[in-house]
Amino acid sequence: MTKTQMKTFSARLHERSKEIWKKNHTHPFVQAIGDGTLSEKKFAYYLKQDYIYLMDYAKLFALGTIKATNLEIMTKFASILNETLQVEMDLHRSYCKEFGISSEELENTEPTPITLAYTGYMLNAAHHGTLADLIACLLPCAWDYYEIGSILKEQNGTALETNRYIAWIQSYASPEFADAHKWLAKLLDELTEDMPEGELKRLEKHFLMTSRYEYLFWDMVHNEQDWPL
Repeated sequence: MTKTQMKTFSARLHERSKEIWKKNHTHPFVQAIGDGTLSEKKFAYYLKQDYIYLMDYAKLFALGTIKATNLEIMTKFASILNETLQVEMDLHRSYCKEFGISSEELENTEPTPITLAYTGYMLNAAHHGTLADLIACLLPCAWDYYEIGSILKEQNGTALETNRYIAWIQSYASPEFADAHKWLAKLLDELTEDMPEGELKRLEKHFLMTSRYEYLFWDMVHNEQDWPL
């Protein structure tokens, strides 16, 4: 097998995580967004938790600019950071306004144990690891959300026109949103070229761990889990 025929590291990660992602794609909460049957109460719970998740998730892109090795990579991380803060989080703010969730209530939301554990894992690995560690942690969310948006859009077709969550689905299924995970995957492939297997396994662990946290997050918002009394 020639070098050009070899599977990229990002393709290896995607293959290793496919069973976890399948559970994400078919989760009742995700499917209910797609067919428009998700209750407003559950979606509002998701919006608040995902909003504070995104605040920590955005910090990873800020760290990316610090760990970047050249101006081009710095600029791209800064661009994705801006998209996360101004576009993705604005979608959440727009839905929150529609659902009667005030800005104060949104900003004062406390993270649940799952949200805290998920973001804490990523930030810890990113702070103490390399740029590749950082990307391996944040890539599953960006990549899997694009797949979810695309699947829901394809599954529901013209029925989306009357789905109140259409903006959410179309946003994550958009080519613009896809650009981020494609760039991150390509950069990770470049960073891991000729990397020893022991280091690749560490990155794979991060990728699989955060993929599992994605599932736990969907399950948490579906069941509206919070701290025990």
